[in-house]
Amino acid sequence: MRLEGKRAIVTGGRQGIGRAIVEAFLVEGASVLTCGRGLGEDAPEGATWMQADVSDPAQAVDLIAAAGPFDVLVNNAGVQVEKTVADSTDDDWDLVIGANCKGVFNCCRAAIPAMNKGGSIINIGSISGNVADPSMALYNASKAFVHGLTRSIAIDHDPDIRCNAICPGWIETGMLEAGFDLAASPEAARADALARHAVRRFGQPQDIAAMPVWLASGEASFATGQMFTIDGGMTAASPLNPGLF
Repeated sequence: MRLEGKRAIVTGGRQGIGRAIVEAFLVEGASVLTCGRGLGEDAPEGATWMQADVSDPAQAVDLIAAAGPFDVLVNNAGVQVEKTVADSTDDDWDLVIGANCKGVFNCCRAAIPAMNKGGSIINIGSISGNVADPSMALYNASKAFVHGLTRSIAIDHDPDIRCNAICPGWIETGMLEAGFDLAASPEAARADALARHAVRRFGQPQDIAAMPVWLASGEASFATGQMFTIDGGMTAASPLNPGLF
């Protein structure tokens, strides 16, 4: 029960990585408020659901206020559009940058003056903020923004608030499948990607959830301003296909 007595906000907690984080927090004793754009009929049991679009500053403020005194903010809500810069539209920009950049900024701006002292902000970045996935221009750029904002918050607001980011690799969600669907041969792309993972599998949302539990706990009191990569060893490898050696 490492989070017993803590109150947490997790954005985008209905599915995927966000849901796994909510469920892990509940197991560790935290009370959790989570949100999304929908009504939340299938939200995680035991969490409090609030309908909110965090790209709207007013709704982000309302979300933070609804939590009351709280200790942890996990900015997980995000979207992905599979396009190059040349193919991206103004609507694509508004969608991706609105959710992935403005949403994180809105929640952090509202949360910083409201959090309990010693609070922890955990942003979900991506390895795509460090290395570019093909045809993911806006997504790649948005995650690089998240990493930069994380460092700035850590420097500007410590010691009252710690801020870190988690950089997942390829996790088995709908976003992963959408990426492979762009390839000329999705099956070949998937096989090649698996060969580049030292653990020889893609991640599951539960593989990511353990890290925010630690970052939210007192065990991580010396960790701030960092990007924690969890990618099964993929970015540790050289461009050579390890399956050929």
